[in-house]
Amino acid sequence: MPLAEDVETYFKREVLPHAPDAWIDTKRRRLARIPFSRHFYVFKPPRDLAEIDAELKGVTDRILTMIAGLSK
Repeated sequence: MPLAEDVETYFKREVLPHAPDAWIDTKRRRLARIPFSRHFYVFKPPRDLAEIDAELKGVTDRILTMIAGLSK
């Protein structure tokens, strides 16, 4: 929720229409940040080095061909 907005106003507009029985525990209300990377990040191992090298060689060859075409 935006920090510049009042909690009650935001709650009435964004939460209550979807969850009419929701409530705010005023004793536990505090400013906190959600660590999105901890909750939503899924590790993908890097590609094989040989695959990356082959892709880089192909891109480099294509760039060299384009440069050679400019100098003709």
